[in-house]
Amino acid sequence: MAIVTVGINLAKILFAMHGVDEAGKPAPVRPEVPRAKLVESIANLSPCLIGMEACSGAHRWAREFAKYGQAAWETRRRPD
Repeated sequence: MAIVTVGINLAKILFAMHGVDEAGKPAPVRPEVPRAKLVESIANLSPCLIGMEACSGAHRWAREFAKYGQAAWETRRRPD
């Protein structure tokens, strides 16, 4: 099955990626991606929804991912 959602934990050096298929089951994605390979890894995926935490760099990454037909979504922590 195709990956429909990817979650990315943004970091300085290594980014953690987790994929989910149409059935909601984990799908194979590179678990650790160096910064230099992140755009390449996303470009190799079929169009999907990408979720990442809202931070100053998330807007930049969302614009980069959109160039490859990806839909990026930023999560925001709800106040307790």
